[in-house]
Amino acid sequence: MKNLMERVTLNPEQCGGRPCIRGMRIRVTDVLDLYAQNLTSEQILEELPDLEKEDLQACLQYASRKVNHAVLVA
Repeated sequence: MKNLMERVTLNPEQCGGRPCIRGMRIRVTDVLDLYAQNLTSEQILEELPDLEKEDLQACLQYASRKVNHAVLVA
C-alpha cells in the first residue's frame, strides 16, 4: 500500500466502528497505547506480529491528523 492512510480502515461492523489496521481487529488506539507504555516499535511488532512497520507509521500519522484539526472560536 503506497499511502499509509490506506492502512487505517473504518468498518461500522468491526470494533464498534473504531479505526483499525488493514481490516484486522487491531485498533489504532491499541498501537498508540503500547507506544504510551514506552514500548519501542520493535517491541510492538513482537507483541502484535500481524502488524508491519508501515502499520505503526500509519497509526502515528492517523493520530497526528486527528489532533491537528482546525479549532473555530466563536
